[in-house]
Amino acid sequence: MELMRARAPAKINLTLRIEGRRADGFHDLASLVAFAGAGDLVFLHPDAPLALEVSGPTAAAAGPDDDNLVLRAARAFAERVPGARLGRFVLEKRLPVAAGLGGGSSDAAAALRLLAGLNGLAPDDPRLFAAARATGSDVPVCLDPRARLMRGVGDRLSAPLALPPLSAVLVNCRVAVPTAGVFRALGLAPGARLPGPEHPDALRDMTMGNGVALRALIAGLPNDLEPPALALAPEIGRAMALLAETPEARLVRMSGSGATVFALTDNCRAAAALARRVLAQEPGWWVKPTVLR
Repeated sequence: MELMRARAPAKINLTLRIEGRRADGFHDLASLVAFAGAGDLVFLHPDAPLALEVSGPTAAAAGPDDDNLVLRAARAFAERVPGARLGRFVLEKRLPVAAGLGGGSSDAAAALRLLAGLNGLAPDDPRLFAAARATGSDVPVCLDPRARLMRGVGDRLSAPLALPPLSAVLVNCRVAVPTAGVFRALGLAPGARLPGPEHPDALRDMTMGNGVALRALIAGLPNDLEPPALALAPEIGRAMALLAETPEARLVRMSGSGATVFALTDNCRAAAALARRVLAQEPGWWVKPTVLR
């Protein structure tokens, strides 16, 4: 069988409310999630012994291959699909690591899609979702990478949302920010709640227009992980300030637990101009103009 290929797009948290910490230590959240044009690539050589090779510009930061989420996902799949055909994965790593982009989760979800195709599983097969949940809390929303509202510990997903495409620039200042450290810095005790605005039902109606109304809605819903992430990595604040000073930026926000931040713009031309402006000042940063959907 020929080499199989899947994209693993970056996951962007347009909003991220941490609603509280459960008795089991996990955090309940509500997040409007979209996916970018930028991402990693995952390849599968079918029916070879299960293995992983990591290459690409950010491969060195991806950690040990045997602990990669791609292999964890494949093993979770094999546990739930007896006699499953597996293979050798090649991950072309393009996204920054520990960057708030869900890169590892999206890689794992892409691997699961490839295995589902190889084994004739339907995209909505419950075993696929179960393997995703067993691999990581962000993996389920990446299985079908379309805009959704994600709740709970990532296990409650809305139907896909037909959001208007959002032109954006992603910026990472090359600082790794581990998610666990940010949640520790947030400091919620088990059972504690974090007050804040609720995600409105109007999200379901964001199907038309040029994104202005959606940007206004997003502006009223924070990323609750920004303050602890900024305390751990002040460089994030510098990146956000640089974006906020540009004439093209309409909304600046951190994605996930950081350190990647994004700016929403009026159109793709403005996003490209903003990206050039940032790179001129910080040529060592990772900067990508893109469209979020």
